[in-house]
Amino acid sequence: MNKRVKQIVHRLGMDPHPEGGFYKETYRSSGVIPKDILKNGFTGERNYCTAIYFLLTSNNFSAFHKIKQDEIWHYYEGSSLCVHVINLEGKYIKYKVGMNLDNGELPQLVVPAGCWFASGVKNDNGYSLVGCTVSPGFNFEDFELAKRNDLLQKFPKYEDVIIQFTRN
Repeated sequence: MNKRVKQIVHRLGMDPHPEGGFYKETYRSSGVIPKDILKNGFTGERNYCTAIYFLLTSNNFSAFHKIKQDEIWHYYEGSSLCVHVINLEGKYIKYKVGMNLDNGELPQLVVPAGCWFASGVKNDNGYSLVGCTVSPGFNFEDFELAKRNDLLQKFPKYEDVIIQFTRN
């Protein structure tokens, strides 16, 4: 880890994230949505909204996973971040989250609920500090880490990106 990455992780009180990188929850609304109002197979009530800091380095990646909620990505600092999405129609799209607007980068990105997605730092020897906002609020019960063979069976034409962004 370079000096700046260590500084960010320490100052923001970040912990290792199960899908790769580091994170710190910064917001969890006090209001909750009752389970009987939620759809999409939620197992219990959820907070209205949650937010985290999320940091990746070029030595690591966020493995393909999906959640039951929409997730909004916000760019803060460092290299641009490539977010790889396989949408609900089975189409692969590569997005760039960053501030180089003339090069097609976006400072925010919404990944719709139920899409498989992964991310990696665009530049070698770099890092990306972003934020992620989830509504209804995030709960690890809503998180599914992809199994490489399952994704390859379902989406064989995306073999290269699936192998690159899965660990099993």
